[in-house]
Parts: sequence; C-alpha cells; structure tokens
Amino acid sequence: MGHVLHGRHAEQAALGALVTDALEGRSGALVLRGEAGIGKSALLDWAAERAGAAGLRSIRVTGIEAEADLAFAGLVGLLWPLQSRLDDLPEAQARALHSVLGGPAADEAPSDRFRIGLAVLTLLAELAVERPVLCLVDDAQWLDRASVDALTFAARRLGADGVAMVFAARQEGFDAPGLAELRPERLGADDAGLLLGAYGLAPALRERVLAESGGNPLALREFAAAAPEGGRGEPLPVADRVLAAFRAQIAVLPERTQLMLLLTAAAGSAHVESSPPSGSYGLPGSSGSHASPGAPGSSGFSGSSGPSGVSKVSGSSGGFGQEGRDLRAVLAAGREFRAGLDDLQPAERAALIRVTGAGIAFRHPLIATAAYRGMPMARRMAAHRALAGAADDPDTRALHLSLVTIAPDEETAAELVAAAERARLRTACAAAAHLYRQAAHLTPDQGERAVRLAEAATLALSAGDVDLAADLAEQTRPLAAAGPAPATAARVRAAVELERGDAGDAAAILVEAAGSAPVDVAAGMLRTAADYAWFAGMPDIVEVAADRLESLGRPDPAARGMAALISGDHSQGVRLLTTAAQEEDGPRMRAVHLGWIVGDDDATLARAAEEVAMCRRYGLVGALPDALQALAQIQVVAGLHRDAEASVAEAAAIARDTGLRRRAGQLDTVLARIAAIEGDEERCLELTRHSTATGRVAADTMLSLLDLGLGRPQEALDRLLAARQGPGGHAGVLMGATGDLVEAAVRVGRPEAAREPLRALREWSAAGGQLWALSMAERCLALLTDDEAHFARAVQLHEGTSRPFERARTELLYGEWLRRERRRADARGLLGSALETFERLRARPWAERARAELRIAGGSAATPAAADLLDRLTPQELQVVRLAADGASSREIAAKLFLSPRTVEYHLYKAYPKLGISSRRELIRLTLA
Repeated sequence: MGHVLHGRHAEQAALGALVTDALEGRSGALVLRGEAGIGKSALLDWAAERAGAAGLRSIRVTGIEAEADLAFAGLVGLLWPLQSRLDDLPEAQARALHSVLGGPAADEAPSDRFRIGLAVLTLLAELAVERPVLCLVDDAQWLDRASVDALTFAARRLGADGVAMVFAARQEGFDAPGLAELRPERLGADDAGLLLGAYGLAPALRERVLAESGGNPLALREFAAAAPEGGRGEPLPVADRVLAAFRAQIAVLPERTQLMLLLTAAAGSAHVESSPPSGSYGLPGSSGSHASPGAPGSSGFSGSSGPSGVSKVSGSSGGFGQEGRDLRAVLAAGREFRAGLDDLQPAERAALIRVTGAGIAFRHPLIATAAYRGMPMARRMAAHRALAGAADDPDTRALHLSLVTIAPDEETAAELVAAAERARLRTACAAAAHLYRQAAHLTPDQGERAVRLAEAATLALSAGDVDLAADLAEQTRPLAAAGPAPATAARVRAAVELERGDAGDAAAILVEAAGSAPVDVAAGMLRTAADYAWFAGMPDIVEVAADRLESLGRPDPAARGMAALISGDHSQGVRLLTTAAQEEDGPRMRAVHLGWIVGDDDATLARAAEEVAMCRRYGLVGALPDALQALAQIQVVAGLHRDAEASVAEAAAIARDTGLRRRAGQLDTVLARIAAIEGDEERCLELTRHSTATGRVAADTMLSLLDLGLGRPQEALDRLLAARQGPGGHAGVLMGATGDLVEAAVRVGRPEAAREPLRALREWSAAGGQLWALSMAERCLALLTDDEAHFARAVQLHEGTSRPFERARTELLYGEWLRRERRRADARGLLGSALETFERLRARPWAERARAELRIAGGSAATPAAADLLDRLTPQELQVVRLAADGASSREIAAKLFLSPRTVEYHLYKAYPKLGISSRRELIRLTLA
C-alpha cells in the first residue's frame, strides 16, 4: 500500500469491511466526518488503493465550495466518464441522467426530482454486475444539494449489489441521516511523533510542532515543513494557524503569481493530486476540486484516470467534460491582469499547486482558501469580473457576476433567473431556490423582487427545506400587496404549516390569501383549503371555502359535499362527494381521498392502485409515498393486511430516503388498525402515540377497536363518544367506526348513546349505497332491536363485500345471538366462518371469542390454522415475489420498486426456501393472493 496511516486502525477496519462486503455482493455506506486536515482524504486514498488491489472499480468526486450552487455539478463530475453506460438504464432513468449530463435528453425535464437518484442507484448497481464498485465522495459538505440528494438516495437503497459508498465531510454542511458515521480523532502523541519522523526535526522544534499542531495531521506536516522559528503565536484554532501558514507562503510569491492563484481559487479549480512524504500520515492525495468560501463560480471539468480503475474527476458547470477547461478559463481571465502560465511556476515550485494539461491542482483546499481570503476585497471582485468575462457557459457567468454586483441590477438578476430556470428544469430545486433568492436581492423593482422571492420559497419547499421556504415566503409580505407573489407565498406558507403538522393553520392561510388573488388562483387555493380544513376538523373553514367558491363562479362539488357532511346533511354530502370523486379531470389523489371519505372501497382501491402503478411507471419517487399510503388504507379494510404492510414498508423507506419525514406518523396510523385487529396493544399504542392533530381522530378509532377486542367496551365507548364531540367529529373514519360504538354501547347497557350515531350511519349508507355500510347499519339495528331479521339482512348484504373483518364480526354477533336463542346448529356455521376469517387476519382476540362461542355451540373448534405461506415473507419479499409470479423480470421489478436488479434477485433467493420452492418457475403454482 502506498499510504502509511498512523492511528487510524478503526477507520481502516471499517473501510476494509466495506470493501470486503462489496466483494461478497453486499452494499454499504459510511460517512467520515471531521475537521479540516484530520486525514479524511488520506483515508479515501487508502480505501481506493485497498479496493484497487482487491479488483474493485473506484469512482471518485470531490465537492467544490464554488460549485455548491451549480445544479448537479458533483454528479456530473462523478458520472461523466460513465455516460456511455446511460443507455443501458430503463428509458425514463436514462433520460433523467442525460438531462444532467447534457446528453440527448438534456432538454427534457425529469418530472420528479428523486428520479435522478433512482437512476444513479441503477447505474451503480449495473456497474457492480461487472465488478464491485467503490464510490468515494470527498468534501461532501461542498457538494451541491441536487447531487447530495441523488447520491444519498442511492446509498440508502443499495442492497445486494456489491457497491460501497464513502462520503468524507467536515463537521457541518452535509446531512446524511440513516448512514453510518465515523469521526476520525486527532492523533495521540505517539502517532503524531511517528508522522514527524520523516522530517528529521531538532528535538526542541519537534516538541513545538507537536504542541502547536494539536494532533491535526495536516498541521503536523505543514508546521514541520515550514520549520517555524521564534516563540509561539496566538492560541488560534489549528485550522486558522494552518491557514495563516499558507497565507505566509503565498505572500512571498510575486504579485502576478498571487493574482493567478486568486483566479484559480475563485474559479473553483483546485484539483488535489499531491502525495505526502514517504512514511507520513498523508494529506488528501488523489482527486477532487476545492475552492475558497465566497467563490461560487467554476471553470468546468478536469479529470484524469488513476490506477486500478480509479476515475479522478472534479465537479463542473456548463459545457461539461472539456478537459483542461479549468486552466484555459484561468489563463483567459489572467490576461486582464497581464498574467499567464509562467506566473504559476513560482507557486508550483513552492509545492502549493500543480499545473497539468487537465487543470490546476491545489495541494490542499486550505491553500485555495488562503489564496482567496488573503486578497483585498477589490482584488477578489476584479477576479470574479474577469472570470465572468472568460466564462463560456451562462451559469458560471451569472454566478461570478452576482459576486461583483453590489447594487440592484436587473441585467444580472435576469441572468440569475435564467440560471435558476435551467436548474429547475433539471429538478435541482435547492440550487434553483438559491439562484432565485440571489436574483431577488439584486432586483430593483419591488414587485418583481417579491415574485422572485416567492419562486425561491416554492423551490425551497420542493427541495425539502421547510424552514428556508417559510423565511422566504415571509420576506415577500411587505413587498407586494397584489399580483402573483402574495398568492404564491401564501401557498408556500400553507404547505409549510401542513408539513409541520398543522393543517388548520394551513387552511386559514389559504382562505385569507385567496381574497386578493386572481379568480382561478383563488379557486385553487380555496379548494385546497377545504381539503385541509376537512382533515383538520375545522368545519367553519370548509363552509367558508365552499361559499366563496360559489361566489367566485367556481362551485366545487367536493367542498360543498364536505360542508354538507359537516352540517349533518349526509344525503347531499355523500352524493356530491361521490360525483366529485368520479370527475375524470379532477386530481387523481383528490379522487382517491374523496372515495375514501364516502367509503367507495372498490373504486378507491382501483384508483389508488392505478396511482401507484403510474408513479412506478414514470419513476415518480417523491409522489409514491402518498399514493402507497392511500393504497394501504384501503388494503387494510379490504382485509389485505400483508399487502398493506408491504405498501407501508415501501412508503416509509422511500419517505426516509427522500427526506419526507412527516409521512412516518401518518403511515403508523395505517398500521395501527392492523395492530388493533390483532390485539397487539403495545404496538397499537406505540403507533398512535405521536399522532398529530389531523390524525388524532383516526388514532382514536384504532384504540377503541383495540379496547373492544380486548373486552373493554366502556373504554371504547368513551373514546368514540369523545371523538364525535371533538373538532373531527365529522370524519368519515368515525362513520366507519359506528359499528364499534353501537356494539360497545349495547355491551355496557347504554343503547341510548348509540341512537344518534346509528341514525347518521343509516342516512349516510343509504345515500352512498355501499353494501358494507348498509350491512353495518343492519347489524347495529339488530343489536339495538334484538330483531333477527336485521341480522339476516346484514349477513346477506355482506356477501361479496370488500370488508372481511366486518363481515366476520357480523357473523360472530349473529352466531352469538343464535347460540343464546339455543339454535346451536344454526350458530355453528356462522361462528365457524367468522373464526376462519379472524384466523386468516391474525385477529387473535376476536378468534378466541369466536372459538369459545363455537365450543359452547357444540362445534369443533380446531386448533388455530398454521401461518399463511405468505406470512413467512418480509413485506419487500412479498412485493418482489408477487411481481415475479406475474411474469415480471428482475429488471422490471427493480424499476417498479425503485431497487436494483441484484437486490430483487437477493429477495427472491431469500423467499424461495420460505415458500418451499427453488426457482421462479415454481411461483406460478403457489396461491399468492
């Protein structure tokens, strides 16, 4: 190995394990986090050498501070050498990456910002089919946000692919939740002494270097090389002392050399390629680009190919892939100062830089920082002005111009807006938000400034930066009282409140802002406000929104229907909501939610499944969790518990991998109903513990069902009556829980508490005509009247309905009634059927109750059935197996589930022995419904 590392045994062991896992077909990711100079890059070099010796392919990129706002700059640097492989990807994914790399589909906008991450996942997995892959990302804190999103998405979803990913980052600026972290510490005295052994320092000087370096490897090397004389200086942080040392080295160089270093730093073209002295700890020594703070431009791509397949590439901006462009841009800008290539030689002789045909390489990013910060502000501005003039791509030009524009200037602002729109086209929402924000600050006209701030807020929200979106939206308020900006900002503020869990405030914001918005915009805001207010349990806002929509000449059946339900007019409400759900031109997910409210199970299941399929087909990763949640809700009531668990597991994984953290609590509520049915009290309580205000009513229905199943009817009744009296008393989920309320009321001897809820259910079910609801109403009537005719009618209506748990409960109650009437023979058939369903649904307390009744009725209460074959599978194995059984190839399954083909094969390999088979061909003989 070329790199000798001191005091890094734990880090080397972790990196070595990643390489070994990749060789054995397993994927993994690790974040190395620490201060500047701690040796993160040296560890990446060591990992690359270890991987190369083991036969892995290594790809590498280094974040550039100057390119942090250039959309996908880091990803381009990483993937540029691999662009010939893009057409091997699924078509939608290939188009997404071509849009990033400037290929044939560069003008086609990906419809989902996470599709690029999916494409990166697939590309890395495809590369690993040939040989395992090590992906190294240095200075990840300077990677642009779009690249971070794509790479971390891939890192979290790689499985059995043989891909290892390592991110090296400073303490702040790189957020990668869910990835394992290691934090290299400063060297102890013994290891620091070993590192200094190569320098042959006198004992006194050696002790001084050891003391001042504080165990930071970079400081040890630089202080030793400089061999400082005199007393100790101020007690500055180690990084600042190293920076001061670099500044001192630069300050003695000729003026034009300093200018060329400034231009190089400002251009963001610091490609690290040096090697440390033999036997030392080692500095960052392979690839990447670094730039100083405040130098957001880039002069493009530079790269070279190292041994063992190591691709060493820096990030880039427009016109990607023109080798040597870094050097050309600096030389072009240098002509303005009468400086040129020869003026770089003194810096190269001082080992501060290295000039190659590919570009100019700083030995360490702190040298670039020193070269930039050590110059007066006027010189820095002149450098950016020269680089703007030398730039041959519009994004780089716009960013450099923004740094020299200190007063409002519409021309520069317009260039930033154009750059923002190019970033938006490529779904780099964070970069686009920053560019719009910069443009707003340089916009002379106050109204136009508000518009641009509002656009920045919208894009920040799309990028998942809720706090920034809220701040930018607030900044628009004093700037414009009319025009599009207030409405746009209001929508952002409402979305922020919804993200934070307060749908009521979100609805109020929209209603207030709609008053000054154009008619079409106001109508959209009011429709959304009605939806938010419904789920927040705010009937007044629903009715206000419905009234105002009608006054605008834009009546909305859904809003009016929700208002009617709230007011108690169930016939009108159900009719209007059913009509709205059936409108072909309405938003698909709104139709799904409306269908759920009125209990149209079959149509809602079909619509939700269609929405999920559409998201899979077009790679709409960000939209999929919402669609999967809706699908899971209807799967639970349809008795498809395993499918619902698989849908929730997938939605939760994607929400985690894409930063949609709010989704987790909503998904828990779906699973809580399964836990309640199964009688799993601990799990049900945990899943409902953190329910937000909008999900509290749903959580209460789950807990009341749990209470009822566990023989606590009084608690169930109290909980449901309180929920009906609360702000969410109109919720459709409470209508579906009427059967629980009536049964609880009868069991505790309070039938009068059930009469009004039953009246509402009968009116609601008659208006909708859903058989499960009509059957529930008949069952409730039977309990309250003790009339067998209602029981018989309930069982008859249940035939062919989509809610098996409710059907089994009807059979159980009717069977119990028959047994009490001493009609045991009639009771046994119903009780046996109920028991069979309860066991299939793993509804333990209900199965025990049915089994006990069956025994009393003289029936044979067999031992519980063996676990269903599919119960042996994990949720993801179930999804994969079902798709494979339908004839989908591993590649097709991978595209649908946002996995890699090898991960799909891994899940199949794990599933076959659980199913008692050995190949894909045998799946067709299994019952997988």
